[in-house]
Amino acid sequence: MMECPHLNHIVSSKLDSARFPEGVPSSWCCDACRAKENSWMCLTCLRVHCGRYVNGHAVKHFEDSSKLGQENGETLEKEDEGHCVCMDCANYSVFCYRCDEFVANDTELGLVQKVREHLQSVENPETAWRKRKIEESDGPENKIIKTNDGTTVAATGLRNLGNTCFMNAILQSLSNIEQFNCYFKELPAAAQLSGKTAGRMYHTRSQGDTSVSLVEEVRKTLCSLWQGNQTAFSPDSLFYTIWKLMPSFRGYQQQDAHEFMRYLLDHLHRELQSKRNGEVHLNEDEGRLPTGDKGCLNGNASVITSVFGGILQNEVNCLICGTESRKFDPFLDLSLDIPSQFRQKRKKDQEPGPTCTLRDCLQSFTDLEELDETELYYCHTCKMRQKSTKKFWIKKLPKVLCLHLKRFHWTTFFRNKVDTYVKFPMRSLDMRDYLLEPEAAAPGSCLYDLAAIVVHHGSGVGSGHYTAYGSNEGRWYHFNDSTVTLTNEESVTKAKAYILFYVESTRPANAEQTAMTCASTEEGSAEEGAGRPSPGPTAASVPGKSVLERGDTFSTSDVTTSEQAANDASPDMHRVV
Repeated sequence: MMECPHLNHIVSSKLDSARFPEGVPSSWCCDACRAKENSWMCLTCLRVHCGRYVNGHAVKHFEDSSKLGQENGETLEKEDEGHCVCMDCANYSVFCYRCDEFVANDTELGLVQKVREHLQSVENPETAWRKRKIEESDGPENKIIKTNDGTTVAATGLRNLGNTCFMNAILQSLSNIEQFNCYFKELPAAAQLSGKTAGRMYHTRSQGDTSVSLVEEVRKTLCSLWQGNQTAFSPDSLFYTIWKLMPSFRGYQQQDAHEFMRYLLDHLHRELQSKRNGEVHLNEDEGRLPTGDKGCLNGNASVITSVFGGILQNEVNCLICGTESRKFDPFLDLSLDIPSQFRQKRKKDQEPGPTCTLRDCLQSFTDLEELDETELYYCHTCKMRQKSTKKFWIKKLPKVLCLHLKRFHWTTFFRNKVDTYVKFPMRSLDMRDYLLEPEAAAPGSCLYDLAAIVVHHGSGVGSGHYTAYGSNEGRWYHFNDSTVTLTNEESVTKAKAYILFYVESTRPANAEQTAMTCASTEEGSAEEGAGRPSPGPTAASVPGKSVLERGDTFSTSDVTTSEQAANDASPDMHRVV
């Protein structure tokens, strides 16, 4: 990834929509051979050719245009002749044949982004329409400038770099997790550690240098939020670092926010473990659990496992011989199914059915389940695969409880979205009922308050738009890319949540609060006031290594590359193809 010096001379300023090929960009074929695979559009003449790994007509178009310029007596002293810059018609990434590298920058007039937005609107008109509708619903009267008492609000938006709303929503949510946010903002800058200027960490293949730091880029991004000195920050340096470290997220197509969050936390955890970014250390005592804790695995902890890390106990019972198998699985988030009885779509003339609650989803996750024929358990007593039952218990709750609602499900040919509204509590979510040893938990230690949610607007994972809600210093905000608006709890409770972030409650607990259930909390949440107390301080870490997903939890097996992570991922990771 690099900044190309040729863009201002090469990219056509005549972006008349009539000059573009007909149909959606993903269906465009090569002008020379009619191949539909790996099509690239020249940003000078807007003609479409196939990539070098198909029949190579795109690079041949560049070579022919360069020769034509020389034959006409034109000079190439500035190396700006020839149609060298093209855009991928599928993921909208830009490549320069002169630089032989993907391009990170834009022209002074932003022409590359204009082309990208045009192609995206043609490919997914619903996405563009829905984003405009959300921005219109925010309204100019809600744009944050000052509160009613005249206090300036420091909220900062994140610019959309081309279908990067999935990344923006996750970053804004994490910025409202006090333990996570404070840790990264207090890290020393890379420039202070190395004695060099930090700058933008783009490296080309010719440099042979891949020493980018995701921790540093996340630190810089979080430091730019909530300062109040700009309305929106452009996370381009972070985005292109993600391109280098996570190849599956390259390009500008829509991605799944939950999958991105898991990859992001995994890479941050492994980088902090390897003591990059200035030898970041945790205290030795914070890196280990007591010896007797069966959920403890070898390896150092990081702030990721300290904040988000919990432990599940997975019990499997053989239905033939009764043998019981127990396994402890670390997790960073829990993926919850929306029970099938709440997924049925009702006609307009039908009465509305019962409302699904977060408690219903949690109960379904921890209920005893009989494994089907495709998941037969190998019983070491019977020495063969047998029918069995499975049940999850939570052995250790995290400081920040991240709950992911499975809204996307594969059918025979495509993925459907479960658009069911799930009612969730704003505060005092009681997790005691799902603990392995609830009697050992201190009063009030199982209560959580909502800190942030991510919402997906639209019908499919490959389209639509992501926004986020977050609570900061008692106020709720709606984050819609570069637009940040002040909102209220009532608006938050009406959202169809995709990911919910709960932090440990710091309010004094009494017997009534301890016995409070999710359902009763939801009924009384509107009467409890608008302010949410700030989360507690960062607690001691729990150990873990790489956090690649396995099923509904993260395993702690080592992962060497992000490609391996993508290959091993289960369907729950919602890989966007």
